[in-house]
Amino acid sequence: MGSVGDSYDNALAENLWMLIKTEGLRGRTFATRAEANVALFEYIDGFYNSRRIQERLGFLSPIEFEERHYAEQATAKQANLNARQPVLTS
Repeated sequence: MGSVGDSYDNALAENLWMLIKTEGLRGRTFATRAEANVALFEYIDGFYNSRRIQERLGFLSPIEFEERHYAEQATAKQANLNARQPVLTS
């Protein structure tokens, strides 16, 4: 996360993994790696909460914001393709 030699090098990443281990996984046993992956995903998804609206995103959830972004990109791309077609005159 930081540059080599500064006091913040990897501190943020290490703190994140410590939280995940402590709050999400410690004390649990998993029969398979897939089961552990699902538990990890559920913890991160619950922490991030991609359905909560956010002021910085225009009071949209991250999912709605992303869907709108890709829809606008597709519309713009289609408009660019239509603009490039030659106009035939008689």
